[in-house]
Amino acid sequence: MTTPDAQKMDDPSAHVPSSYGSRWALPALIAGGIAIGGSPIFVRLSEVGPIATAFWRLAMALGPLLWLHRRGYSNDSLGRVPRRIAEHFFVASPGLVLAAELACWHTSLHFTTVAKSTLLANLAPIFVALFSWLFLRQRISPAVVLGLVISVAGVSVLQGAHGWSGDIRGDSLALLSALLYSGYIIILGRLRMTYVATTIMLWSTLSASFCALVLALLLERPIFPNTFFGWAVVAGLAWVSQAGGQTLIVYALAWLPPTFSSLTLLLQPVVAALLAWLVLGEQLTSSQAIGGTIVIVGIFLASRR
Repeated sequence: MTTPDAQKMDDPSAHVPSSYGSRWALPALIAGGIAIGGSPIFVRLSEVGPIATAFWRLAMALGPLLWLHRRGYSNDSLGRVPRRIAEHFFVASPGLVLAAELACWHTSLHFTTVAKSTLLANLAPIFVALFSWLFLRQRISPAVVLGLVISVAGVSVLQGAHGWSGDIRGDSLALLSALLYSGYIIILGRLRMTYVATTIMLWSTLSASFCALVLALLLERPIFPNTFFGWAVVAGLAWVSQAGGQTLIVYALAWLPPTFSSLTLLLQPVVAALLAWLVLGEQLTSSQAIGGTIVIVGIFLASRR
């Protein structure tokens, strides 16, 4: 009589979910970067303050994340569900960093130019590479380093086309958000080695929304949008950028290293520039087009490795 375990080993389809998931890891990462790339537009259009916008971004994403969480157990072949209280605390811990990162970056958009804020916030891949090398003892391949340098240069060309005027407070907050986001990516990568992606997203978003709500009540009033358009803006930010984009990124981290994953997220400034042209009427200059092309070249070089 054949045991269930033996039957599973003899069944070729038993290993399909893992290979199927790894095949979609890079497309999921790119789609997540595109979805998050629209977030600066939503933040600028929001009727409430930057921290209140961060709260609604997180709180309104809980519904879709809960739905994904309930369906994720049977669809995600990598990871397990936390059982003990300590494990739930671990999967919620990235939310503390995420709340601080969003508060810093959203606020920086109101103190300095969108171009400079976006550039500084997207320096996170540099910090991810440095942290991975210094603290996690991970080797950074020459191809990834070259792709990183080229991509950052492309972002500089892309965003430098807007000019470099701004306030030191906004610049500092944007740089701090890059530091925080790099820590967030690394923590997610470590947790994703053990736990299901949708579980991490649900618990970390819940803890982040609570922290953002406390900050908004202390620092900003009012926190409720006044019009249907205002609610639509925060809903789009929550459902497209947060629930959709972040979940796709966390899903991809199961198969892709954090350094390469953060490099691919440099697509965000390119997407933001295109959306600013389409939605806000900001013209796409030749410098922006050249910068976007350089970013794509850097991503291609890194992906070949």
